Amino acid sequence: MFEGHDPYLVALSVAIASLGGYTGFALAARIRNTPGVSNRLLLAGAAAFLAVGIWTMHFVGMLAAPLPPDTVYLVLPTIISFLICALVVGISLFFVSIGEPSLKRVASSAVLLGVGIASMHYVGIHGLAGPFAIAHDRTMVLLSVLVAVVTAYGGLRAFLAQQEGVRLIVSSIAFGIAVSGMHYTAMLGMHFEPLTAGGHQHLGGGLAASQQILSIVVAVLCFVIAAGFLLSLVPDQRRQAATAVMVDPISPSVAPEPMTQASASPRPMPAPLGGLGQPPRAPVPRLPVEGADGTHFIDTADVRSVRADAHYTRVHDGTRERMCPWSISEAEAQLDPSLFLRVHRSHIVAIPHVALVRREGDGAVLELDGPSPHRVPVSRAKIAEVKARLGLVNRRHA
Repeated sequence: MFEGHDPYLVALSVAIASLGGYTGFALAARIRNTPGVSNRLLLAGAAAFLAVGIWTMHFVGMLAAPLPPDTVYLVLPTIISFLICALVVGISLFFVSIGEPSLKRVASSAVLLGVGIASMHYVGIHGLAGPFAIAHDRTMVLLSVLVAVVTAYGGLRAFLAQQEGVRLIVSSIAFGIAVSGMHYTAMLGMHFEPLTAGGHQHLGGGLAASQQILSIVVAVLCFVIAAGFLLSLVPDQRRQAATAVMVDPISPSVAPEPMTQASASPRPMPAPLGGLGQPPRAPVPRLPVEGADGTHFIDTADVRSVRADAHYTRVHDGTRERMCPWSISEAEAQLDPSLFLRVHRSHIVAIPHVALVRREGDGAVLELDGPSPHRVPVSRAKIAEVKARLGLVNRRHA
């Protein structure tokens, strides 16, 4: 299969396919966690990087092959081969990203993607022009299409798994090896047959590019794929924020403030109740909470606290916690600021339901009343504001 091929370019073709697969899968894995128009942008980016990776791998493999001298590439078939690849990759990702990814849907998308990749390969192959004719072994053609379909199925399964870290790396390497396997399997079944003198004038005046020009184009696309791969390694700030929302870092080197220092001015939160710099909103009278049979609503008068839980929140009504579809920032903006206070980056409390307050470490703890009392942490930066809201500011001076 690799007889006469440049081993370094063969290795580069596998690496390019793997990097393109990693970048495309990394973008696709974020689709379900990003609402709105970003879904379409991520889908387009994933399809573009997968298509560029597959197409670039194909032509790096062609540069590695021992082609006859004076071989040129017809521009129109070469461009059409890329458009076929981009189209089928985009359609396949679209079908598996909407609705329930059933086995039938994934298998159909895999067949479409595999046949599209094989079509891209053979259209690109017949973009070669020179003093030869190209013949294909039918058995190897069928085998290459089978490899492409299996590759596509594995790639779509990797997309649906939305894995990260080592599993995504392994899936991308497997994808690169499989796409390259399809290409070199097809090359194994391809033969060049020399033409008689004058029989190779079949360009018909069509625009053609030399291998040197193709090398420049491929080099540029390799840099694009490498840049996309490096960008995909940059951490997602939204995901980091969702993870950090459950943590309230307190520097141990800072001495705790005495509970009696009532004169300390409270620090403003980034998004205080009501919305800093935003027009005042009418507070909502009820909060939505999810139940087994649907969405229920509870009066804000019954709410004791709201706790952040990744992209959602947990609302405590004095008896139990229930999930609310709002984020902690949305809940903060919707609740009445005269009754509720954000005492921690992950917690909002109803001030009228505070039954106990005490110092604990660098911060404080509030206990909320109800049939099942529960406690909520207060960050050190919010102690003074909590004391003011509870009427404890002037207690020492009374």
